[in-house]
Amino acid sequence: MQIKRPFEIDCEDIVLREFQEAYVDGIYQMSLQPEIQEFLSDWVATREKRHEWMLQYDIPENDRFFQALPHISMLENDPLRLAIILKETDEFIGWIVSGFKDELPPPNREIGYGISNLHTGKGYATKATKALIKFLFEHSDTEELVATAVTYNEASNVVLKKCGYRFEGTTEIDQKPYNCYRLTKQECVTCPKKTE
Repeated sequence: MQIKRPFEIDCEDIVLREFQEAYVDGIYQMSLQPEIQEFLSDWVATREKRHEWMLQYDIPENDRFFQALPHISMLENDPLRLAIILKETDEFIGWIVSGFKDELPPPNREIGYGISNLHTGKGYATKATKALIKFLFEHSDTEELVATAVTYNEASNVVLKKCGYRFEGTTEIDQKPYNCYRLTKQECVTCPKKTE
């Protein structure tokens, strides 16, 4: 499958764009926000470490992800990482990723996201998640997606329900209680259905 690079998904007032070196500062600044430190602590790092990760992991893993399309179920550890960009200003306002959630039983391709606290409550997380779900189900061999949210992170739990995810129960990850969700291609309401 041929994908135009840099890869983008248009979502009305935001665009999802593959990670680039120019986004290091935006990711670092977001990682200083208390909400990111509370709910997405694995994103917290120094600017230097974040820059190193961008060059050594984020960009090369995105390259391998796109090379593998549509057969991403065969990937062992190459997630897709996209920036969430405000179209009007070209401002970095968050990220959305899809990779394997080792703490959950397979199939365990997850979608996770982070939005700057300056831009929460505007529907951007829901738009970005729906767009990535649609892309994965339409352009890859993904048949199921999972998602997790800390039980007391009400906003993320609402986003996942709005995107059609089905609640499956709770589990503990890194000593925190998480709600677990699953969505199959057949259940996806934003994906066009095949006609017989």
